[in-house]
Amino acid sequence: MGTDKILAEEIAYARQDEMPVENRNYKDETVTGADIHKVEFMAVTFERCRFVDCDFSGAGFYRTQMEKCDFSNCIFSGSYWKDSKIIECKGNGSRFDHAVLKKTCFLDTQLNMANFGQSLWEGCTAEMCGFREAFFSEVKLKKTGFSKCDFTKVDFFRTLLKGIDFSDSTIESIMVSDGYREVSGMKINMFQAVEMAKLLGVKIV
Repeated sequence: MGTDKILAEEIAYARQDEMPVENRNYKDETVTGADIHKVEFMAVTFERCRFVDCDFSGAGFYRTQMEKCDFSNCIFSGSYWKDSKIIECKGNGSRFDHAVLKKTCFLDTQLNMANFGQSLWEGCTAEMCGFREAFFSEVKLKKTGFSKCDFTKVDFFRTLLKGIDFSDSTIESIMVSDGYREVSGMKINMFQAVEMAKLLGVKIV
């Protein structure tokens, strides 16, 4: 068995036997076109792994860490994350719609154009992450913090941002509903206030 196929084979066994993948450490592996939906990962570390066209719909990640991995354009719809970390990864164009994320940390990860629609974030943090043109519509954010992230052109339609500190993040050209309910009570700096005034149609003279 080639070392590059260990992860793909163990995922296949886990699906077949309906058993979780537990206490494993995978490095420098590539998985292509795998059906990983509803597979549970417990205390698993993925390092420098690449997932191409993989479907993680409904998968569970518990005390799992992804570091320097690439899961761009993969599907994580309806997945469940708890006590996990995603560090220095690439997930551009990935789908996390209807996902539940609890006590999960994103660090220095690119998630541009990702879809987080109708997901729940509870007790999560994201630091130095790219969310440019991502879809954050109808997201529930509870006790979640963002630091030094790029939210340029992000769609926050029907996502309440009250109490969330965006003062050291980029929020240029964000999109909200016509009533601007989303931005009520969000924390921003004085320079962002000028940008926000434009969004609200206010002219500063």
